[in-house]
Amino acid sequence: MAALRVLSGTRPTSQLHLGNLLGALDNWKKYQKEDAFFMIADWHALTTEYESHLSLADQVFEVALDYLASGLDPKKATIFVQSWVPQHAELALLLSMITPLSWLERNPTYKDQIRELADKDIKTHGFLGYPVLQAADILLYQADVVPVGEDQLPHLELCREIARRFNHLYQKNVFKEPKAVLSKVPKLPGLDGRKMSKSYGNAIYLSDSPKEVEQKVMQMVTDPARKRRSDKGHPEVCPVYTYHQIFNAKNETTVAKECRAAERGCVECKREMCQTLQVFMTPMYETRSKLKKNKQEVVDILKAGSKKAAAVAQETLERAKQAAGM
Repeated sequence: MAALRVLSGTRPTSQLHLGNLLGALDNWKKYQKEDAFFMIADWHALTTEYESHLSLADQVFEVALDYLASGLDPKKATIFVQSWVPQHAELALLLSMITPLSWLERNPTYKDQIRELADKDIKTHGFLGYPVLQAADILLYQADVVPVGEDQLPHLELCREIARRFNHLYQKNVFKEPKAVLSKVPKLPGLDGRKMSKSYGNAIYLSDSPKEVEQKVMQMVTDPARKRRSDKGHPEVCPVYTYHQIFNAKNETTVAKECRAAERGCVECKREMCQTLQVFMTPMYETRSKLKKNKQEVVDILKAGSKKAAAVAQETLERAKQAAGM
C-alpha cells in the first residue's frame, strides 16, 4: 500500500511554543512514517507581518530549530522553506486567475482576522488572497491529507473548491482534493489563563531554558477564588492543573484531590509542574542549543528539503500550466 502524501506547515512569525508542540508538531511526528512534507511558510508570514522590522530569514532559522528539536527528522520527512520553492508563488498566481473574488470575501477566517488584527493594516491583496497561496501549497504536492486545526477547515474546503474548479474548467484531473485531519489535542492555556500566544506575551517557548521555564511557571495564574493556602481549591478552573492533566497525567488525580482538600498550596503545585516541564523540555532545549551553534547544518537540511520539494512541485506545476494552455 502506497504511503499517504502529507503536507502541513506553520508561519515563522515567532518561535514556537508549547501550544504549537501539542497542537501541531507532536501530531506531525506521527506522519513521518508516511510521505510527509513540512513547510516553513515564510510567504504567509508576510501577509500580516509585512511591516515588521524583524528579519524573516532569522525567524525561518529559529522555527527550523524548533522543528528539528521537537523530533521532526529530515531523514524521514521533507522539511523545506516555502519561498525557497518558487513553484508556490507561480501556482498561486495561476490559481488566482480562476478563483472568484466572492470565494475569498466570504471566508469566515478572513473576516475574523480583520476584526482581531484591527490595529494592523491588513486589508491588502496578499492577505485577502492568502487562501489561494495556501491552496497552491497543498495542491503542488498532491497531498492526500492535511493535518490542520479547526480554524483552518474553511481554508481547506476552499482549497478543495479551487481544485474542483480548475479540473472542471480545463477538463483535466490535475489536482487531487485533499482531506483534512483534525488533531484531537488538549488546549494549553498561557501563563495568564488565556490562549497561549506570542501576541499575549503568555507563552512558554520551546527555546526557553530550564531557568526561564521555572520563572514562567511560577508566575502562572491559579484558582482566583483561592486566597490562602488553607482555602479549598477548584482545580477545574486552574491553568496550572490543566498542565498537570497534560504533562503529569499519572499524578493528576492526586493533585486534584489535594487541591480540593487544601492539602497542597498553589506554590507547591507550581514547583511540581516546574520540575515536570523541565524534565520534558530540557532535551529539546539541549538539542536546539547544539543545532543553533551549527547553523550551516540546519541550512543544509533546509536546502536539501527545498530541493526535493521543488522537484515534486515542478511536476504538478507543469501539468497545471499545460492544462491551462501555457
